[in-house]
This record gives sequence, structure tokens and C-alpha cells, in this order.
Amino acid sequence: MTNQLDTKSQAWSALFSEPMSELVQRYTASVFFDQRLWQADIEGSLAHAAMLAAQGIISQADLADIRHGMAQIRQEIESGAFEWRLDLEDVHLNIEARLTRLVGDAGKRLHTGRSRNDQVATDVRLWLRGEIDTLLALLADLQRALLDVAEPNAAVILPGFTHLQVAQPVSFGHHLLAYVEMFSRDAERLADVRRRTNRLPLGSAALAGTSYPLDREQVALTLGMVDDQGRPQLCRNSLDAVSDRDFAIEFTAAASLCMVHISRLSEELILWMSQNFGFIRIADRFTTGSSIMPQKKNPDVPELARGKTGRVVGHLMGLITLMKGQPLAYNKDNQEDKEPLFDTVDTLKDTLRIFCEMVGGQLNPATGAKEGGITVNAQAMEDAAKKGYATATDLADYLVKKGLPFRDAHETVAHAVKAATSHNCDLSELPLAVLQGFHPAIDNDVYHCLSLRGSLEARNTLGGTAPAQVKAQIVRHRARLA
Repeated sequence: MTNQLDTKSQAWSALFSEPMSELVQRYTASVFFDQRLWQADIEGSLAHAAMLAAQGIISQADLADIRHGMAQIRQEIESGAFEWRLDLEDVHLNIEARLTRLVGDAGKRLHTGRSRNDQVATDVRLWLRGEIDTLLALLADLQRALLDVAEPNAAVILPGFTHLQVAQPVSFGHHLLAYVEMFSRDAERLADVRRRTNRLPLGSAALAGTSYPLDREQVALTLGMVDDQGRPQLCRNSLDAVSDRDFAIEFTAAASLCMVHISRLSEELILWMSQNFGFIRIADRFTTGSSIMPQKKNPDVPELARGKTGRVVGHLMGLITLMKGQPLAYNKDNQEDKEPLFDTVDTLKDTLRIFCEMVGGQLNPATGAKEGGITVNAQAMEDAAKKGYATATDLADYLVKKGLPFRDAHETVAHAVKAATSHNCDLSELPLAVLQGFHPAIDNDVYHCLSLRGSLEARNTLGGTAPAQVKAQIVRHRARLA
């Protein structure tokens, strides 16, 4: 059964002898997901119209009508009164059709010198640029939340793990700063993606450019598509401009890596709050209970974040696959770039927002203090650090400083650990006489080296876990994020 709508409802329909079938309409339409681009579409159209008028391609009266009509369309969309029509396919034709109904021929003249191909490429770039700015602010907030937890815990001892086995003692604050470093790199990547996203395709028309005397640089300046020196940034090849989706793939790659970092943090939060570890507690509002086990507090938020990482990585694979076989220039395949891109933005944005509060707490307006967030069980962390001979390397370093080659010291300490294991005690609990049996250079000062606190404080080099270094790094990060 075919759709009985007037074929003139499509902008391209004069050539066709029958209307598009309703099934094809629904299969090819994008309006119900790309309508989120409406602000970017209006912004790009107004910049294009202003340039057309400045170049004498349309009249100043047409420009005034277009501006008036767009203002009304903006109000209608914001109020929910705008009618989004499936037969008009996408956000661009819906807005253009409404503009033409409002202002007549001026609305029809707006599309002079452009195509939906360069229009959509511009809209997606403008929209994504704004979303990247929001994500950069959220990444800064999450880093600050981690710093707020790290600072009072700079001297709290945590077992550092390799292969999920106790390796060496580290500061809990130092451990959290590792994630601050990860998220700072994520911010650097997003800022770099923003720079390449912020280039203007508009004026490339369908694929070959246009015969109208457009001033593309003016449009770029109007839309803020400029470099750090304020110079206009343009897509320089019309074929590439309309078909390039590298910026979307780059963004999704950066978002995937950011979600991987969130997933790693999530895994640690899940482990740390389990009864077997008991290192931390997160606020009840981020947990759920069990339908049959009343004692349960399940870490649903970090578990879901861990799961949603696969979703975002999947979108990256989808976008790469979408582009891999496309010839130049624009193809309808590219309509499929939006849903994975939109969902990636939404997923990352929501995840960052909830992690900011889950990690750092929520501001109480009455007291001005943050409440909730991660609660640290310092004693449980320190007790766990005592279980795996975490200071064995410190004993080896002690012997090296007494003149032993490191490999010999390593072998000597292995025998000492074996003895401590047989006595069911820590290295620091072995009598001096027993320790001297492994090497006569060992003296009373060894016990400071074998203590968790001594081990922590000894690593006072740049990037190390000593509390003094952790505090210095916190100062550096706060200055960077100010």
C-alpha cells in the first residue's frame, strides 16, 4: 500500500511519478532521531543566510524574513508546538518547510548554494562541538571529585596489586591519582577531536562546490569555527567535506577509551566495596538491594558503567564498519552515523555525571559541604597490605644498599619470605637473629624499611607514592583544573 500524501511534500519529488511508499518513508526517515540537531540547523542556516545577503545573493528583506521565521520556529520547538513530519524525512526539511510556510519565497531561497549533504555535515559538527565542551567540563568535575577523596587519604596505606595479588604498599590517594591522570588524557584527546571537528563543510554543496560567490570564511567566523588565533577553519575539499565522518569516529574512539577508564575504576569500586575487601563504602543511593536476600547492597551503578563500556566500544566498531566501503562522496549510509554517535554522547555524559556525584558526593546547600561520595575504611586497607609480604622489595633494596647485587638480594629475600610463611608471620615480625641468618649485614634499622609506613615514605621520587609526592601532585592537578 502506498502513501497517498502529495508528492510535492518532498523537496526533491518533481521528478518522480509516484509517492514514496510508507514502508520506505519509515525506513529512510531520520527525523525522529536527528531532530536533536535543530539548534545547530537553525544556527547554521542563519549564518548561511547572513552570508548570502552580504554577497548579494539574496536580499536584505529575505534575510529579515528568514531571521523572523527562524525565531518563531525556535519558539515552537522549545515549547513543544512544532510538528515534526515523517514525510519530510529529516530535521533539515522539516525546518525548511515550516520556514517556507511562515515567510514564503524567502524560505525557499535559503537553500541557495548548499545541499543537505554539506548542511548535515555542518549540523553534526556544530552539535558535537557543544557536546564535547559539556564533556570536558564533566571530566574536569570528575577529576576534582577524585582529588577531593585523594587529598585526605594521601597517607592512607593501600595494598598495591599486580595480577590482583598484593605487591607493594601504596597511598590510597596515589591510587586515585592514577585515574586523574587517565581522565586528564581523555580530556586532551577530546580537546584534540574538537579542534578537527570545528571545521566548516558548508558551501561544499552536494559534492562539487557551487557556482554562487559564497564567502565560506565569513560563515566559519560567524559559527565560531576558528583556530586558536581566530582564523576561520574550513573543510578544503568539497568531496571530502560532505562525506567525511572521521570526526565522529575519532570522537567515539576517545569516548570508548574514556569509558574503558571508567570501567577499570568501576571494577575496583566493585571489588573494594565487597565484603571480602571492605575498603570503601559508596552511598546507598548508588546501590540496590536483592529481591530475596535482604542483606545485599549491590553496586549497580559501577556494574552498569562497566557494561555500558561495551556498548560505546560497539558504536565505535559500527562507525568504522559504516565508513569502510563507501566511495566518494555522500551516500545514504551516512545517515546511520547519528544514532551511534548520539548514544555515545548520551552514555558518556550520563556516566560522567553520576560518577562525579558517586565519587565526590553532593553539595549540601545548607552547610556548603559535600555529603555522600566514597567513604574510606583505612584500617581495612592497611590490614590487607600486611597479608602479602608487601615490603619484600624493600628488604631487597635494603640489602642492595648494604652492597649486595640486586639479583642476590632478591634470592636472599625469597628465602626470608619462605621462612616468614612457615612461621605464619610478616617479615617485620621475624626476630633480628633470624633475619641476620639470611645476611649478616642486616641490622635493627631494617625494621623501619620493613614497615608499611617506611616503605610508603621511602618512595619519595617524582611520580612516587610517598605522601609528600601525592600532595605535590594534588596541588599540580588543582592548579591545572583551576
